[in-house]
Amino acid sequence: MIHQEILIVRTPGRCTTDLSTQIGAVVGRSQVRTGIAHVFVQHTSASLMLCENADPSVRRDLETFMARLAPDGAPWYAHDMEGPDDMPAHIRSVLTSNGLTLPVGEGRLLLGTWQGVYLWEHRQSSHQRRLVVTVQGEQH
Repeated sequence: MIHQEILIVRTPGRCTTDLSTQIGAVVGRSQVRTGIAHVFVQHTSASLMLCENADPSVRRDLETFMARLAPDGAPWYAHDMEGPDDMPAHIRSVLTSNGLTLPVGEGRLLLGTWQGVYLWEHRQSSHQRRLVVTVQGEQH
C-alpha cells in the first residue's frame, strides 16, 4: 500500500520548523501499520533534518555553525541573484538533506524519545515550502 500527500509549510524565515506532528498525521491517514515514511522537500534553499527535540539550543547551535560555514554575503560567491542569503542557502541545503526515510510501526512514526523531524529554512525571508510525504507498507 502506498499513500502520498503534499504538505505546504509557511516558514517565517531562517529557522527550524517541527514537522513531526504533521508527518505523523499523514502516517495515520495512510492506514499503514508497518513500513516507511519518506519526506522530500521540493526546494534548493531549505532542507530536512532529524534532530534533538527537547532542547532548542541544539538547533540554535546548528544555525550558528552553518552561519560560520556558509556566511551570508561572502565576497567569494558569484551567485547572488536573490540577495546575500541566496548562495549560502543553496550551500546549506546541499550539505544537509532534502529527504528523510523514517520507520513506521503500529501505525505511527517510530521516532526516538528525543527525536523530531524539522524543516530547516535557509533563507532570511518567509517562504512557502512544499514537502512530499510518501508512506509505504502493510495496511491495518
